[in-house]
Amino acid sequence: MPTIPIDGGVLNYRIDGDPKAPPLVFSNSLGTALAMWDWQVPDFAKRYRVIRYDQRGHGGSTATPGFYKMETLGRDVIALLDALGIESAYYCGLSMGGMTGMWLGANAPKRFKKLVLSNTSARMPQDVWKARIETALGPGMTALVDSVAERWFSKEFRAKDPAAVNKVRAMILATSGQGYAGCCGAIRDMDHRGILKDIPLPTLVIVGSRDPATPPADGQLVHEGIRGSRLVTLEAAHLSNIEQAAWFTKAVLDFLAA
Repeated sequence: MPTIPIDGGVLNYRIDGDPKAPPLVFSNSLGTALAMWDWQVPDFAKRYRVIRYDQRGHGGSTATPGFYKMETLGRDVIALLDALGIESAYYCGLSMGGMTGMWLGANAPKRFKKLVLSNTSARMPQDVWKARIETALGPGMTALVDSVAERWFSKEFRAKDPAAVNKVRAMILATSGQGYAGCCGAIRDMDHRGILKDIPLPTLVIVGSRDPATPPADGQLVHEGIRGSRLVTLEAAHLSNIEQAAWFTKAVLDFLAA
């Protein structure tokens, strides 16, 4: 896949769809890669130039040393748009991708037409990150994968579609421990509650009614903080774009087309 240079490494990306179609950026969650959007690409590529990338430290993107900042993750997206010669794009991010989207919406609104912020939060509890960072940098992702998969998918979905769950598990296991820890630092230190009012873009907030990682109340706070935003609730756990792929795709397509 192609890459662009970022400070200390490269950012991996992939483009699907008509090069002349409106550009739409998809941003992945912590511990996954651009393949987490495989469930959406066939439908979206019919209407958009779909640009997926691996967040810093994930997939084929370099795991630069140290802890990252949300600003760093946001500027990676701007660098990608600049490299592709794109002045303005639609944006859809889930979890960490949604957090990145909030920073972009408040700090670079002219670069985006609309935002989709899915299964995400403006501020996360602080008590979990120390242990996750130590595990990622010590025993590694094999020690995290089981608990992560349980949070990300409902029990019913894990039984119904083990192939989808195993595909996500493979992404988690392939994630660099340093990249995971670096992004954990960005999420740990993030507090977007004060910038929600500064996002002027049409925004869709998606929550999963059974999401223990970023509960519905977190999405409600984001929705209430962004003036004029819309809220959609799906019967899903954290990765609602996979657990409720058809409904997720419809909600986003309808919003972008409106």
